[in-house]
Amino acid sequence: MKESKETLLDEIMAINEDEKMTEKQKKIIDAAIEVFSEKGFAGSSTSEIAQRAGVAEGTIFRHYKTKKDLLISIVSPLMINIMAPLLMKQFVKVINTPYESFDDFLRAIYTDRIKFVRANLPLIKILIQEIPFHEDLRNTFKDVIGKHVINHFIKAIEHYQEQGLIRDDQPETIVRFMMSSGIGLVVSMMLVVPEMNWDEDIEIERTIKMMMHGLAPVS
Repeated sequence: MKESKETLLDEIMAINEDEKMTEKQKKIIDAAIEVFSEKGFAGSSTSEIAQRAGVAEGTIFRHYKTKKDLLISIVSPLMINIMAPLLMKQFVKVINTPYESFDDFLRAIYTDRIKFVRANLPLIKILIQEIPFHEDLRNTFKDVIGKHVINHFIKAIEHYQEQGLIRDDQPETIVRFMMSSGIGLVVSMMLVVPEMNWDEDIEIERTIKMMMHGLAPVS
């Protein structure tokens, strides 16, 4: 987990390289990711972040006016510059792959997203915890998802509808169904009850089976 977090941290640093971030600032962001992930924004304090970063609390406020500014400096570039490209890279690959069945399409998406979340769990937890409570983050997230995910998903759904592999229903509704099932699968296994003895492959197959039963073409 540490290695994966540092990979994303390096990406965040690269995005902000024009600001010529100091080593102390990098330590602050690293510590903030840990604390926000563990305790949430409301339950975190700049004093604890400073302690983990090994800096004085005043050092944080020299770089970030408020605790929320620190949160924004982590989450906004994560969504715009990191998550969106990573999402798009895989979705374009999935859409362009000639899957013979819609369940193969679902399997590829769910397997990849579980892998992505597992590799970047601390930052994903921050997104899940904070987006509902911060309008600016929520608007950024909706903009990213709207531009980079939904439209490509709709095109993929229309393709499988044209092939007669799924029912001729509103593509937007099917996308919502898919996303709800996928997010529920990931959140259950990794955030809500990760202590359960989940069999990832079995849960993916059960989810696909339930979806395909509901999306089967109407005879």
